Amino acid sequence: MHILFVEDEAKIANFVNAGLREYGFVVDYCDNGDEGYSRALDNEYDALVLDIMVPGKDGLAILKSLRRAKRNVPVILLTARNELDDRLDGLNLGADDYIAKPFFVEELVARIHAVVRRSNGDRQNILSAGAIKLDCIKREVTGDRQVVELTSREFNLLEYLMRSPGRVFTRTQILEHVWGYDFNPTTNVVDVCVQRIRKKLDPIGGSPWLESVRGVGYRFRQEEN
Repeated sequence: MHILFVEDEAKIANFVNAGLREYGFVVDYCDNGDEGYSRALDNEYDALVLDIMVPGKDGLAILKSLRRAKRNVPVILLTARNELDDRLDGLNLGADDYIAKPFFVEELVARIHAVVRRSNGDRQNILSAGAIKLDCIKREVTGDRQVVELTSREFNLLEYLMRSPGRVFTRTQILEHVWGYDFNPTTNVVDVCVQRIRKKLDPIGGSPWLESVRGVGYRFRQEEN
C-alpha cells in the first residue's frame, strides 16, 4: 500500500518510516503540513498517517480541508496528547482512527490495514488468476500449489497490477505507487522488476502474465471468459 506520513519529530519519523517499509508499505514522508496537504491533494494514497502537531497546516487542518474537498482517503491521526477532546475533534472531522504516542509499529500497521479494509469494503484480500493466487494478508503468492518466492517490491508490483487486470499502467504510475517519489523517473527498475516476476510466474499458465504495451507500460493479463 502507498502511504503518506506527515511527522516533524525526526526520531519518530525514522522509526515509523523504517518500520512501515519493512512491512512492505511504500511511504511518502514529509515533515510539515503544507507539503503534506499538497501531496494528499495531488496523489492517490491508500491511507494517510498525520501527526496533529506539525509545522504549517496541522494534522486537524489537513483533515478538515481534505474532507471539505471530498477526499475520502482513510486518515489515522497521531498525537502525544490523550485528552478526550482532542480525540473527539479528530473523529468529528472525519478521521478514521486515532493513535497516541508512544506506539508500536505493529499496532500502526494493524490499524492501517483495518481502516483501508473499512474504506474499501469490497477490497479483496485474495487475488487469483488461473493457478496464481496472491494473499494480501499473508503476503504470499502461490502457483500450482507451490509458493512463488517474491521480494517485497515484486509482491507490491504484482498486487498493483493484479487488482486491475487488463488495465495498462505507465512506468511512471508503477514507479510512484511501488517505489515512491524518490526514484529517478528515467530509471529502468520497473522493467527489471517485471522481468524478474515474469521469470517466476511464466511457467504457471503458459503465456506471460505481465504483458508489455509498447511505448506505454505494463498490464496483468486479463483472462478470457
